[in-house]
Amino acid sequence: PVRNLSLGERMKCEIAASLLHRPSVLFLDEPTIGLDVGMQRRIRNFIRQYNEETGASVLLTSHYMADVEALCRRVIVIHHGRLLYDGDLSGLVQRFSAYKTITVDLEEAVEGGFSDYGEVIEESGVRAVVRVPKSDTPAVTGRMLAELKIQDLTVEDPPIEEVIERVFDTRAEDT
Repeated sequence: PVRNLSLGERMKCEIAASLLHRPSVLFLDEPTIGLDVGMQRRIRNFIRQYNEETGASVLLTSHYMADVEALCRRVIVIHHGRLLYDGDLSGLVQRFSAYKTITVDLEEAVEGGFSDYGEVIEESGVRAVVRVPKSDTPAVTGRMLAELKIQDLTVEDPPIEEVIERVFDTRAEDT
């Protein structure tokens, strides 16, 4: 009996059962819950391939942002029955993220720290992670390149989980 299987095994069986009749619309509710990392990746790849080969529409509901990032071209964020966002994932990040994260690896440690560049998230010897307002990112990056002996520099948007949290926080403040 299916109910005697582990959560991960049940999820795989449910996905297989949902595809038996080759649906043109596939509804998935947290399809990778209970699966190990390798199986999550294989399930995501399988869903993506199913979509490409059949043209089926895939509607995914999930709190697991790795699934959303891997599978979704369009994102709809709903909170308490209200539509908060409808668009692509990069648009969500652009709209609700006010900062970027700069990670620098230096050739040698510096004195005085990194607080002049932005909010220091992490600092240890020859590595620092600094959060800066999005609009200041080019200027701060330029200053770092001019003033420091940099071995590597990376500029990133915040993790999608933080962006989603900000969406909900922003909307809670508005109500």
